[in-house]
Amino acid sequence: MTPPWGMNRCSTDNRRFEEQDVSFPAFKSVPISALKQNGLLQSLSAAANGCREVDITEEVRRAREEWEAVENVHPGGILEKPPGPIPLISFNEALQHFQTADLSDCREKIQPTVPRRGLAAIAHFLFGPPRLHQQLQSERDLALAIAQCGLDNNEKVHMRILQTIYKKLTGSRFDCARYGSHWEDLGFQGTDPGTDLRGTGLLGLMQTLYFVMDSRILPLAREIFKLSHHETQNFPFCVMSINITRIVIQVLREERLSRECNRRQQVIAVLNDLYVAIFLRLFNIWKTQQKTISDSGFVLKELEAFAKRNPKQLLRHLEMYLNGSAVLEDGFQAHAVSSEVFCPNLSSVSSSKEASFTGVCDLPTETEQES
Repeated sequence: MTPPWGMNRCSTDNRRFEEQDVSFPAFKSVPISALKQNGLLQSLSAAANGCREVDITEEVRRAREEWEAVENVHPGGILEKPPGPIPLISFNEALQHFQTADLSDCREKIQPTVPRRGLAAIAHFLFGPPRLHQQLQSERDLALAIAQCGLDNNEKVHMRILQTIYKKLTGSRFDCARYGSHWEDLGFQGTDPGTDLRGTGLLGLMQTLYFVMDSRILPLAREIFKLSHHETQNFPFCVMSINITRIVIQVLREERLSRECNRRQQVIAVLNDLYVAIFLRLFNIWKTQQKTISDSGFVLKELEAFAKRNPKQLLRHLEMYLNGSAVLEDGFQAHAVSSEVFCPNLSSVSSSKEASFTGVCDLPTETEQES
């Protein structure tokens, strides 16, 4: 059975495009059937097979000129084709762009912490986690501002982030079209990745970029990507990744990471590590307990609850994994005592299908009130 976001659907097309060292989108706005109806397709084919130029009608000439003028066509209109190969971009280079970009509109939308009132506010003040150090609050606000940024076709850095994710996950050496079914192969819900970024904005893509551009964890990213195309255990990789970023944002806003950020004097690096740690936990749960897409809603809820309750434990076991403390199946490494973190037994409740997978969730605006 071919997974709904498997790579078999357009692998033939991709190979043909890569041999030509060029990427083309799906020309949905110019159907071939329209050419067939007017006999233009047969005329163009005849010309290619040795027909003399004088035999070509004026109608065919006009069709040729119009076809050659077409660049990258997508449902929203014509998008200019990139003049050359798009270079890969590192996470740090992309981050530097956002550090210097004008994000004033995005900053106005952020809500750094979850509002609390009444007894909840008093309890949090007395018994809750420490507040984030003042010198780190600007970095926190930057991360949340990035989460408010939408994907912009006119911003070269945004396009480089997309192309880098595509190339690193698929192993392709060639650029791909801005729109097309190849994004569904990566686990987006449609032909335009930008429509899946609600709730996480560009931070969703930035964390995926970090996952594929760090040489220590790229093998893990590719192994999870491979599992996402499994015949029976498939799931949308990028949608799952965006949901994990959403969890990370919530943990940050609830100040569950303040202690670790204060200790390391970093915010974005801690967010990235938590993102990878949650993905590692999901990978082990999914693989060892034979989870399928029907389980994804419950698994995501369990991941969010655990991340809010034990972020430090997740980060510690990620460190153990990276240090190669032990080896699991397929040669992947993890600590022998990490079973409670990596693959807790969810079988007792996983039969419930109420928490079905519905796609990317909008970032909720939570308020803790007096009970």
